[in-house]
Amino acid sequence: MAVSVESSDRLMTMADLSEMLGIPVNTLYGWRCRGEGPPGYRIGRYVRYRRSAVEAWLESQTDQQHAAGR
Repeated sequence: MAVSVESSDRLMTMADLSEMLGIPVNTLYGWRCRGEGPPGYRIGRYVRYRRSAVEAWLESQTDQQHAAGR
């Protein structure tokens, strides 16, 4: 029996995240090594991301300087 996974529940690859954020994959790997960027999961030799965690991280990256100038 195959289980259907909604696209919003599917874990994202580095390539998916790169495309979503418009950031090169190498930059994402650098962020991960430095403990920056969205939280990910190591599954075997792969890194995967939950879309909801990426979106929450993205919201936390609001440019406070720009927001204060409004």
